[in-house]
Amino acid sequence: MSFSLDVARRAEKSLRRIPPVERRRVLSALEAMQESPLAGDVVKLSGMNAFRRRVGSYRVLFTIDFEHGHVGIIDILRRTTTTYR
Repeated sequence: MSFSLDVARRAEKSLRRIPPVERRRVLSALEAMQESPLAGDVVKLSGMNAFRRRVGSYRVLFTIDFEHGHVGIIDILRRTTTTYR
């Protein structure tokens, strides 16, 4: 089953700020999420109905709607000490 991706404006803005080499890795991970959103280093975030996928030093925050085959990309953050606060 193929999932459709919906990238939030906030995530698009974050993606534009990422250096080109890292951006390619993140875009590759987003493409892979269309086939299997839970593959790779994915962890459900506690206290939220969301997941995070690790891509190098970046984290892709997203939600999944299995019923409609939809993945919503919330944000793409660089991993720091305050990423999940």
